[in-house]
Amino acid sequence: MSVAADSVIGLDCSTTTVKALAFDRDGNVLAAGRAPVPFGPDADGRFEQNPEEWWHACCNALAELASKLPCARHAAMAVANQRETIAPLDAAFRPVRKAILWLDGRASGDAKALADRLGADHLHRVTGKVPDPNPALYKLAWMRRAEPDLLDASRYFAEVHAYLVHRLTGRFATSTACADPLGVFDLAAKDYAADLLGAIGLSPGQFAPAFPPGSVLGHLTDAAARATGLPPSLPVVAGAGDGQAAGLGVNLMKPGRAYLNLGTAVVSGLRSERYRVGRAFRTMISADGDAYVLETSLRSGTLLCDWLVRDIFGGTPGTLEALTQEAALVPPGAAGVMLLPYFLGVMTPHWDSSARGALVGLAPHHGRAHLLRALFEGIAMEQAEVMAMIRSEANAAPDEIVAIGGGAQSDLWCSILADVLALPLLRSATPEASSLGAAMAAAVGAGWFNGFTEAARAMAGPITARFDPDPARASIYAGLRRQHAEIYARLRGFPAASGDATEQARCDSSSSCGSPLSDAQPC
Repeated sequence: MSVAADSVIGLDCSTTTVKALAFDRDGNVLAAGRAPVPFGPDADGRFEQNPEEWWHACCNALAELASKLPCARHAAMAVANQRETIAPLDAAFRPVRKAILWLDGRASGDAKALADRLGADHLHRVTGKVPDPNPALYKLAWMRRAEPDLLDASRYFAEVHAYLVHRLTGRFATSTACADPLGVFDLAAKDYAADLLGAIGLSPGQFAPAFPPGSVLGHLTDAAARATGLPPSLPVVAGAGDGQAAGLGVNLMKPGRAYLNLGTAVVSGLRSERYRVGRAFRTMISADGDAYVLETSLRSGTLLCDWLVRDIFGGTPGTLEALTQEAALVPPGAAGVMLLPYFLGVMTPHWDSSARGALVGLAPHHGRAHLLRALFEGIAMEQAEVMAMIRSEANAAPDEIVAIGGGAQSDLWCSILADVLALPLLRSATPEASSLGAAMAAAVGAGWFNGFTEAARAMAGPITARFDPDPARASIYAGLRRQHAEIYARLRGFPAASGDATEQARCDSSSSCGSPLSDAQPC
């Protein structure tokens, strides 16, 4: 008796872990596998990974999954991946050097130099991204300057999705929603930007051909099937970058909905049917490939909670829960304490890698509960600022926010966000939203649904809690937001003026000072 193919696989290759989850047509998790990816700075504080480690972790995670669910049940698989990371490969698709990770900050000067040469506005308009060290374009510019022989020895360049698809299928191909974050893509044309690549002596033919999400890119080879435990000829479908995939996982297709990932960093996204650019956001191709995501990124999110509890208060794992209960008793405004959450610099909206965090308004009567509440409020006010700028720059605004990530489990933080944003905030039960978004792409590729809208409606997890803004508290926060917005303007340039040039240089060259989703510790 044959077994029905009732499962699709979402493979999320993040910076530190590969997660392989099998989902059914309703978005329920059937089985899962996980494997770590070696991660950490080298002796120079730079962040690199051997692409072979991605493959080994992928095989281990998929093999664990396959051991829990009969292989005949799988209809297709798709990949979500850490974005902006780039791997130079030779003609046989072997690594020429280690891949330079998205969070590596070495290309700061090269980003500025290329922006001066080609025009920052032109780069922004073509790629949808303000020139910044994160996109691979500037890491490749660094290679052109610092490692020209290795760059010239590289026949191909692959992001994580393209590398894994090649290892799985033997075909060098990727998704438009994975090639896009590299910063070498013309977002309006949805194709590689030959002029930008030509400026550093490269060509579009050195990158994987990009296809819309949901396209079948190939099928599992016999060798890949043996390595993963999955069935030979399993369709491998074009997925999306992990950020866009997470948005799809909570049904960003729904009109008026935005998502907010309260993780190590805070990343939010709002769908736009039209191509738009602005300094308050990065523009990405959506996980369905038919629209765009206006994405904001604050580099310090729950990382700051860990810092406050562990390094400042010397707490243990249960301390945060106790502190949160205390902070709930503190009135809005934290009795005059305000926090600027730029501990790892700032991307949207200021694009200032030298910016640093600040606590202002401190007095002897302030205690640890005031500091935690100021942290929650500072991040919420930062999110409100960029959303207001998106409303102004792109004439786009959500009606509701769906929160995911570890921080979304805090009722207090969710309530503060709803009040500060003056919008309903919904908590999603979606497990591993990036893997689920990739699984939706696989489901579309397998023909389960008539497009991504139908897939997202069927598979997105339920809403488990709703936080509506309180008018009185929202009014208080509206006034405090104006004060909060002045902090950066008044303190801009302060670290450089302090004379600690050595420490500043160390931070600027290390990954943790340029990483919207870093697990690294702050400088």
